[in-house]
Amino acid sequence: MKKKLSFLTLSLLFTITVIMAGCTDKSSKDSSENSGESSSTEPLTLTFYSADGEEKTFDDPVAKKITEATGVTLELDYPVGGNDETIPLMIASGDYPDMIYAKGDIGKLIQAGGVIKLDDLIEEKGENLKAMYGDQLDRLRTSLDDPSIYTVGTYGVQNAYWATSGTFQVQLDVLKELGYPEIKTLEDFEDAITKYKEKYPEVDGQKTLGLSLLGSDWRWLITVGNPAGFAAGIPDDGQWAINDETGEATYKFLKPEIKEYFKWLNGMNDKGLLDPESFTHTYDTYIAKLSSGRVLGIADQDWDIADADKALVSEGKEWKTYAPLPVTLGPEYKSPGLKDYGFAGGWGIAISSTSEHPERAFEFLDWMASEEAQILVNWGIEGENYDIVDGKRVVQEDDRQRKLTDPDYGKETGVGYYIYPFPQWGNGAVDSNGQSISPDTEQDIIANFNVAEKEVLKEYGMENWIEAFPASEELGVSKHGSASNYSVPPGSDLQIIQQKADDLVTQRITQAVLSKPADFDKLWNSMLKELEEMNIEKANEEMTKLTKDKMELWGTN
Repeated sequence: MKKKLSFLTLSLLFTITVIMAGCTDKSSKDSSENSGESSSTEPLTLTFYSADGEEKTFDDPVAKKITEATGVTLELDYPVGGNDETIPLMIASGDYPDMIYAKGDIGKLIQAGGVIKLDDLIEEKGENLKAMYGDQLDRLRTSLDDPSIYTVGTYGVQNAYWATSGTFQVQLDVLKELGYPEIKTLEDFEDAITKYKEKYPEVDGQKTLGLSLLGSDWRWLITVGNPAGFAAGIPDDGQWAINDETGEATYKFLKPEIKEYFKWLNGMNDKGLLDPESFTHTYDTYIAKLSSGRVLGIADQDWDIADADKALVSEGKEWKTYAPLPVTLGPEYKSPGLKDYGFAGGWGIAISSTSEHPERAFEFLDWMASEEAQILVNWGIEGENYDIVDGKRVVQEDDRQRKLTDPDYGKETGVGYYIYPFPQWGNGAVDSNGQSISPDTEQDIIANFNVAEKEVLKEYGMENWIEAFPASEELGVSKHGSASNYSVPPGSDLQIIQQKADDLVTQRITQAVLSKPADFDKLWNSMLKELEEMNIEKANEEMTKLTKDKMELWGTN
């Protein structure tokens, strides 16, 4: 078992490594210096670390097909216990896996010379990647100062918006019991939860919970911070509110409409409508509550609650699953649930500077962008997961049912498991025969709604939930992508100030939400003063520059 370094030791090692990297830029090595190897399908094991990975072996049916086609078996590594020190520890030790998905820490690896530039490899050997990215290739480039490409993958290039995620959601049974009311504002949302909770104070012998959040870990960002912005009509730019025309960025918790949201949440808590454990319970407890059917409202990403949704369906509790709603502070705001951010660029999979097989690693990533690979990772294996009917791929019925009810389906079969964070065409792409590269077309999404969803949608005169939301075309395509995917320069004023600010608002907003309503304004104003004292305006200026530079790099300014 690896020993953890002390923070002081880690800091010293990291500093020394970065200094050394400045003297010897490993990332500047071209492919001829890295390896003389050529394309091959000889058996080879490559190590792959994913910041979003989990314990798993690369031996499911889809993985075996990938190995059969490429010769590559992946040895998968992941952050144990949510350890966010993994990348700094790699840099400090100089011990890197062959491929790395570092998410927002990619800038640290680039600075330390821990990953190689991929430009020459893409030009010489990246036919599939070039075809996949097309005119979006520039979005992979790091910055104006260093317009090199270090990563590929993570997000789809051609995206369609047939479903929302991250919005407010309410139980289907609430809508049915209340006669299918229109719910568009926080006031509507609160009213519906209040009425249902008064009518049914208990569910299966347990206390009914109004709105439950998960603010005890990193999910504070997606269940507490993000919904505040969505309610104010602010698209998902992480902790920022950005003017898409000018690139001007503001730390979003400075905005008065964000305060208005949290003041509402404070009122929900005071009225007993907010789960009192929203900032203390664990993820497992949160999912268990949702799976019990006693939580009326949530504000979370669909992928975060997927296990609870499948558990409810498998237990015949379809009416306890949730309907996504375009809830905002008021009618003057537009819910950004269907916002088109374009191809995000930014994060992706890098090849380490210490890999003994950089070309094979690159060839593997390029193959993952091929049509053959995209069909395999999205659909699985013909005859086992899907059949060809009248010339078209059709998911087998037992697979379709298992996909809807079994949380381990992807992990055990490999179907859908290797889409993210690898290169992916996107759910809006079609193959050479004009068929959708993804089995999750709008028609499939509609067909897979459970019985209760279909009944509720019919009552509202809709086929799909997205019909209740402002359309993607109405919201427009983002010129700057999404700031949540930017790689902020490590050690910069922006990185240091934002980290301090994020830590502060997580604590202070939690305290303000749980306070007496009479104390809310005082606590909020005190937080704003602390943000001012840590020079949050400097962070605003730096993020504005980063955004404008990104738009210039992409040619969207």
